[in-house]
Amino acid sequence: MKSTLLSAALVGLSLAGAAHAEDPRIGVAMLQPPRSGLSPLSDDAFKLSRWSTAETLIRLNADGEPQPLLATEWSRIDDHTWRFVIRSGVKFHDGTDLTPEQVAAALLAATQAAPKPRILDGVEMAVEVDGNAVIVRTEAVDPLVPNRLSSPQLAILAEKAYGEKGVVTPTGAGTGPFVLTEINGVTSAHLDRFDDYWGERAKLAGIDADYVGDGTARGAALRTGTAQVVETVPVSQAALIDPALIHEVPMPRTNTLYVNSKKGPLTDPALRSAVRDAIDRDAIVRTVYEGRADVARGLFGPALPWANPLRTPIDHVQAKAPEGTKITLGTYTDRAELPEVAVLVAQMLGEAGFDVTQDVREYANIEADMLAGNFDLIILSRATVLDSGDPVSYMVSDFGCEGSFNISQLCDPAVDAALEAAAAIEPGVERREAIIAAEAAILASGAAVPMLHGRIIQGEAANVSGAQRDPRERRLITEHTTLTK
Repeated sequence: MKSTLLSAALVGLSLAGAAHAEDPRIGVAMLQPPRSGLSPLSDDAFKLSRWSTAETLIRLNADGEPQPLLATEWSRIDDHTWRFVIRSGVKFHDGTDLTPEQVAAALLAATQAAPKPRILDGVEMAVEVDGNAVIVRTEAVDPLVPNRLSSPQLAILAEKAYGEKGVVTPTGAGTGPFVLTEINGVTSAHLDRFDDYWGERAKLAGIDADYVGDGTARGAALRTGTAQVVETVPVSQAALIDPALIHEVPMPRTNTLYVNSKKGPLTDPALRSAVRDAIDRDAIVRTVYEGRADVARGLFGPALPWANPLRTPIDHVQAKAPEGTKITLGTYTDRAELPEVAVLVAQMLGEAGFDVTQDVREYANIEADMLAGNFDLIILSRATVLDSGDPVSYMVSDFGCEGSFNISQLCDPAVDAALEAAAAIEPGVERREAIIAAEAAILASGAAVPMLHGRIIQGEAANVSGAQRDPRERRLITEHTTLTK
């Protein structure tokens, strides 16, 4: 791998002034290059967030609950209207002040973008200034407005960032502890400490980020010290690296066996129970994932630490399939481990009396058949917490009668009622309890058999302190991150 990591002396001056020579810079090997020039209105926003250069009004805690960031407080005026008080004394990296007017302008730019940021799909939102605050109004009742405003795609940038025809350039325009000084296409990016940051001054002098798509090269970067923090080390490389440098981060992603409840033999609840009982989750994690995944106890795993303590046992009918019951099992090749999982699942189902035919294709060639219900079973790796940090949208999409991704073809009044109840509650304990009640209704239907929860492997050099291991992949290098000598 040809490294583009630069020393502090070569990077130059930050917009806020020269970095202190005695403070170290950190090298980061990123998994993917930017797709949209690091525009905050695209998925590239997550890089800006992970580098702590662009900030949002709201930040989520480990439970997915809204916390203050550029907004210090907020209140719900009515079902459609929220008021967010804007933090005073904040400067953008270009030296201009954060104002409610600029917050409103930034949010309006997001609502008018084409395409809209994913977090605003289906959301009609208006923003206006109200003294030291902004008023946000939504066309539909939406208790998740604060959660939406935590999305990196709704980061607040200085006026200079917003150009003609919707082009947004984040260089020198954020409010975070690091200022983005240099974008080198799909090769690298460089950031320096911003000494006028409104919060605690960063311990590092800067960040040098390389985009290293090859997993072997990322592993080598950590072993050789070319990079001090490495995103997504492949399992095959993890075995070659000092275990002390490897950190497994639970992800809000579940590998689930979706069961067709509308047509075919598995419309029989007893056969759906037989499918569930046949799956040995521990064996899948142990063999296919070499132990680097978490056995599923429900739709939500360790990345949502509040979920398991709220669960209660679900009664299931024990059943066995009549010998030779024919079913089709589909999955896709885009995630390398899924065809291996399919082989193991087919073997387990065969031992339970099913006659299984496998159909494994590229995702682009199988999605239409999945959505049309042309399989009895589908193995899918699915993100369970989307941009809002809340799982209800995923549950509605995958298991609601009108869900846009309802592969199980499930239409259960009890499930729909539970989902509707959860969706109406503001974030907090009551909403979490309602989410688990909806999960229980889904699992009781037999339309989904959660198998395992994925992890990513983050590499950190021995002298790294304070790098974030964030299941939502929003934070990585912060003002608290440092390198010891």
